[in-house]
Amino acid sequence: MKNNFIEYCLNKKGAIKDYPSGPDPLAIKIAGKIFALFYEEKGYLILKCDPVIAENLREQHEDVRPGYHMNKQHWNTIILEGSLPESDIFEMIDHSYDLVVKSLPKNIRESI
Repeated sequence: MKNNFIEYCLNKKGAIKDYPSGPDPLAIKIAGKIFALFYEEKGYLILKCDPVIAENLREQHEDVRPGYHMNKQHWNTIILEGSLPESDIFEMIDHSYDLVVKSLPKNIRESI
């Protein structure tokens, strides 16, 4: 299942993978900014999220928690082998990617 999510992230326009701290985590970036972190050994994924949506997701799903080693307001940790449907995780990946792209300067957004 993890590989589906990694592949999905890498199919996003302009996405690249990086290993900023060794083999774990795998960071997926757009224009140098992280939108997904995969901790394969621990079995979770960290995604950027609107703070209001992040809080709602945490309240609704036990497998969505505050971002591990990230700003807890803007990042969520998703347990990959938990009860969340794949489709929900794909939507969270889309949301994270969109947030990061929107934060990029206009000239970079247009070049992607």
